[in-house]
Amino acid sequence: MPITDAVIPVAGLGTRLLPATRSQPKEMLPVLDKPVVQYVVEELVAAGIQRVLFVTGRRKRAIEDHFDADPELGAGALIEKLEILYTRQARPAGLGDALRYGTTFAHGGPVVVALGDSIIRNPTITGRLIEAFESIGAAAAIGVETVPDEMVRRYGIVIGEERDGLVEVQRVLEKPSPHTVDSRHAVAARYVLGPDVFEALADTPPDHSGEIQVADALNRVIDAGGRVVAVALQEGERRHDIGTVESYCAAFVEYALADPRIAPGLRAQLG
Repeated sequence: MPITDAVIPVAGLGTRLLPATRSQPKEMLPVLDKPVVQYVVEELVAAGIQRVLFVTGRRKRAIEDHFDADPELGAGALIEKLEILYTRQARPAGLGDALRYGTTFAHGGPVVVALGDSIIRNPTITGRLIEAFESIGAAAAIGVETVPDEMVRRYGIVIGEERDGLVEVQRVLEKPSPHTVDSRHAVAARYVLGPDVFEALADTPPDHSGEIQVADALNRVIDAGGRVVAVALQEGERRHDIGTVESYCAAFVEYALADPRIAPGLRAQLG
């Protein structure tokens, strides 16, 4: 059976983008003429996703309104292609906790997970993750990107061996020191997770900060003999994590300078 279900966690508070996020979710900040989360949904639809579960939180109603059918503005082709459901995370307790809300969503089948505050230019990663997961019967497939030394502390880092275009994952370390790992493969906000991962999440205890980490669940699956692979972003695919003012500005400028509708005029104004 093809993978047609996806979970989009959007419950984060966006505190690093205050005051812009006091009254709107960071996922609804515009990049050109579309909110961030619409880019994510369009990527999923292009990869064959037909049903999406948003895991929301406080002050996230704008996301529901955006994807709602509107008799005055029209539903739009994107919304007509999707069945969209919503559930609310009771309190911020990490990505792993948010994903627990999707345990029964796919009726025991695998799901795509795409973080709602990360957009990827020229994305093919979701389709390639699905292909890798299905072709080798993996327990999980993880999108990764190469990051510089100074960024290692900010991400989950995949440890493994490259083989036949994939990375056979041996461990996923959450925000390690760059001096303790050789790998620079950082988790890139896209996954395909099978039922074994959701079973592991159900029994994964919180870390020292009180959050449930997906990395811990993936490591439990690996320890039990499950196969986890990583798929790297290709040349031309660039991920933007809309988590800070600086990263948001970088995404907006890059998309603007790549858009033929406005790039020539914008370049002229910038000199």
